[in-house]
Amino acid sequence: MALTSVKLLDISYKDCPPELAKGTVTSGGSSLPASCYLITGKANNPSGKTLYDADVFGRIYDANNEPILQNRSRVGSIPEIPPGVSEFEVRISVPSDQPTPLKLKQFKASGFTGKVTPIF
Repeated sequence: MALTSVKLLDISYKDCPPELAKGTVTSGGSSLPASCYLITGKANNPSGKTLYDADVFGRIYDANNEPILQNRSRVGSIPEIPPGVSEFEVRISVPSDQPTPLKLKQFKASGFTGKVTPIF
């Protein structure tokens, strides 16, 4: 299984639909209110093979250029990316007190040509 880089294009975000946003809280077990967003875009898989478990990396800043995800650049994953260009979306939670619009920078992904099975 080879790790393959994937270029992400046309990156933007939108509010989550109500069924995804209901009860959104920040990570870390706290119950601070959060806003739910979907990062959307297109993934360009040049490998000619379907990729699995692709990690999505990027930097997200609020309207004041403060980082949204402190000390981490992994924003989520895409379960499957077919060869060529396809659309994707990744759900994120942002503390409600961070002002928008969000700024999305340096987005990229990498996935495997075979399914990753955890070893226990």
